[in-house]
This record gives sequence, C-alpha cells and structure tokens, in this order.
Amino acid sequence: MDILGQFNLGFIITKLGNDLFIVDQHATDEKYNFEMLQRHTVLQSQRLIVPQCMELTASNETILVDNLDVFKKNGFDFKIEPEAPPTQRVKLVSAPASKNWTFGKDDIEEMVFMLTDSPNVMCRPTRIRMMFASRSCRKSVMIGTPLNKAEMKKIVLHMGEIEQPWSCPHGRPTMRHLFNLDMLPS
Repeated sequence: MDILGQFNLGFIITKLGNDLFIVDQHATDEKYNFEMLQRHTVLQSQRLIVPQCMELTASNETILVDNLDVFKKNGFDFKIEPEAPPTQRVKLVSAPASKNWTFGKDDIEEMVFMLTDSPNVMCRPTRIRMMFASRSCRKSVMIGTPLNKAEMKKIVLHMGEIEQPWSCPHGRPTMRHLFNLDMLPS
C-alpha cells in the first residue's frame, strides 16, 4: 500500500492499485501489539503456598497432561501424581500473576475446553487475552498523534505481518475501503 497521508490525526489514507483505504492508526497498532503479546509472551508464575487439587475428569486430566507446555507458556505449573486415583492426579503448584491480574482454576478449565478441540495449539484463556488487549491499547499510538511518513509506513507494514488484521482486540475495525478511483467521473 502506498501512504498518501494522515487524516484528522487519527487515520492513514493509503492506496493499493486504484483503491483508496482509510486505516485507523490506533486500532491497527493496537492489533499488531496484541498479536505480538499473544505470540511471544510467556507469563511469569507465582508459586502457591499450598498446591490445589484440580479435581478434573479423567479425560480432562489427560488433556491437561498432554498439553503441559501450553499451560507453562500461560504461567501455569502442575505437579502430576501418576499413582493417584483418576481425577486426583493433577495439582496446581503455580499460577500466573501480573500486576493486578490473577488467574486460576476457571482459566485452566477454559484452556482444557479449548485444547479438547485443538490439542497442542497455543491458546490463551479469555482473561489473559483481556489483559493483553488492555496492555496493547495503552502502548499503541493514540488518536491525535501526528505521524511522519515513516511512522505511517511502519503501522501499515505491521498490518501485513499479522494473522487477523481486520479489527482491534476490542472489535474496532482497523481499515475501511473508501472507494475505487475508477469510479470517479472523468
């Protein structure tokens, strides 16, 4: 996309072929920052004073044990007791904690549910996604910020590097098609 300029200190006007687009500078930067946090952040764990028995079904225990690396990247650590009876084999020994955010059994159960359909796929529970959305919003370029051509180009290039560039984590569209220049009267 060619950068044509900034509009109203919040939008980047771009051109691709004969099509003009308007790019929301904040939503686009936020989505890029969000996906980078999702992809690269390994949450730090806080050790529990007393391990908590998870009381999962036997099949959910198996899903959790088979996906320990996914839980580890999300900051959860477990003690596995193979000799214990089914449903009592897994104990939570540390959970992620980040500033004002704490996580626990509900987040683990949500992850087990997600991993049921997509084993060994990196996933994040809803509350961790919410934390990343909040952090990515605060660190992104704000509406009202004047950008030079290089800064606009960087935002637009980043849009091309992410998997789901269509809306920010809060649902705001990152880009809209304005019109095709071929539609202008001669």
